Amino acid sequence: LPISLLLNNTFSSGIYHSSNTPRSSPNIFNLLFSLYTLSQFQHSSIIINTLHFLIHIFTNTCCSSLTSSSKTFTNPTHQIPTSTHFPPHSMALETLLFKVKTAISNSFDSVPPKLLKKKPSFKSKRNVAVLAFEIAGVMSKLLHLFQSLSDATIVRIRNDAVTLEGVRKIISNDESFLLGLACAEFTETLRLVANSVTRLSQRCEDANLRNFHQAFSEFADTGRDSNGWVFSGPKEIEAKFRKMERYVMLTATLHREMEELSVLENGFRKALNLNHHHHRRNSCSEGNESSFGVGKEQKIYELQQKICWQKQEVKDLKDRCLWSRSFDGVVLLLVRFCFTVLARIKVVFGIGHSMPCLSATSAAVYPSDQNPNSCHEFVSGSLESPELDVIKDGLGLGTGFFESNSKLLKPPPSTLGASALALHYANLIIVLEKMIKTPHLIGLDARDDLYGMLPSSIRSGLRARLKGIGFCASDPVLAGEWKDALGRILGWLSPLAHNMIKWQSERSFEQQNLVPKTNVLLLQTLFFANKEKTEAAITELLVGLNYIWRFEREMTAKALFECANFNGFIKSAKS
Repeated sequence: LPISLLLNNTFSSGIYHSSNTPRSSPNIFNLLFSLYTLSQFQHSSIIINTLHFLIHIFTNTCCSSLTSSSKTFTNPTHQIPTSTHFPPHSMALETLLFKVKTAISNSFDSVPPKLLKKKPSFKSKRNVAVLAFEIAGVMSKLLHLFQSLSDATIVRIRNDAVTLEGVRKIISNDESFLLGLACAEFTETLRLVANSVTRLSQRCEDANLRNFHQAFSEFADTGRDSNGWVFSGPKEIEAKFRKMERYVMLTATLHREMEELSVLENGFRKALNLNHHHHRRNSCSEGNESSFGVGKEQKIYELQQKICWQKQEVKDLKDRCLWSRSFDGVVLLLVRFCFTVLARIKVVFGIGHSMPCLSATSAAVYPSDQNPNSCHEFVSGSLESPELDVIKDGLGLGTGFFESNSKLLKPPPSTLGASALALHYANLIIVLEKMIKTPHLIGLDARDDLYGMLPSSIRSGLRARLKGIGFCASDPVLAGEWKDALGRILGWLSPLAHNMIKWQSERSFEQQNLVPKTNVLLLQTLFFANKEKTEAAITELLVGLNYIWRFEREMTAKALFECANFNGFIKSAKS
């Protein structure tokens, strides 16, 4: 309603009547209520002052009128009495008006100054809000990558992963090449994480953070950290590591609690709908049906209480996790950790320009378990590789540090990775492993299914190998030799197949948050395995399995035949 119309209605509604009595109290109350309602949506000083003015006039007018009538009733001569006694209804009206005036005044006094329009400040601090879940995923990847660069993991790579028999047989026996693959995989993982951080940094208000991609590329290529984003020492790294771990844990808990809240709210809406339909069907019924409705309403009330508690839990978690943190501050934490992880990779693998501040502490940085006072030596050693000498000498830095490492991860044409057969062969080897352990349980259907898994190259090689083997498989000595040979082959081939499955499952979208990280590197899988050597090993497994399976069948048939002959002999003897 326009304020002028309200003012006109105020004086036309008969407040100032010739006899100083209100013409229509209900109309005045309606006008007051309209003004009060309007004030809730538009907090204007004109509306507030008008409302106070009307209440004041209406109170004085009503009280004056009631006082006059009271004087006439108690003192006909119109002399001023020693004590004025109002009738009970006048006192009640005065009390009611006083309460209304007080309530409205308090409501206006409680209007926060935030509701008044103000010019926005030059810098607005934005919180992470719903992007907390995406940022928590990026943090989790960074934390896992940094843990993978610990001294214990690097020692395991140098002493165990690189020296695996299967790696030496079908991938490469060149330790420098294998270490180059490990470095390239760590670098590629960091590059993918940094791409996610780059997308987040574009939303920042800080110009330096928006320039993260260029600064990170410059640091990777030249080792120049113009912003000083690399953490200074192990204590700072450990503190930030723990902080990020806490953020990831709380944000994951928030995600679960919000899902639980969504389930409760959906259940509450369904319960309300069912209760509404129940009341409509049984609006005229009584007895057991009414008690049933009371029970339903009690359940709805309990569900509503659970929703209130769950909302409070979600609110508390939002205050503690990434949700309520400053967006620029969180992105800065990610940016600095990316720089620190890259510096750790360079120091561990002996790549790039010297970085004195980090080199003195990189051996002891968290999660290292070594003495922080050790300045120039670390447990893992410098995993130098001739494949990376171009990068170490600085000659390849101009072409791009990440590009140089990405080329190392491209599998040669002779490998299973280039043929896209690594995962299929891993599944085939695992099936063969199970069959070799229990050859007596292999049926004709399982045998046909196994043959259907074989590619054409292995089928042709298998037919050529089976030509030199006779149809008879009754030699127990030869069967024992085959079992030993198959055990030796599976001893070095099976770990690569299982690692291939683990590596793939950790990186599949559906299993990202379900499968624990196992620190399996690509060089420990069948991805870089030589195709011909792998197929030759699989063919040997198939030939040996074929002989053992036929041997088991012949031994079983022979035992059944002897048992049948023995039973027939007993029956003939009895007759």
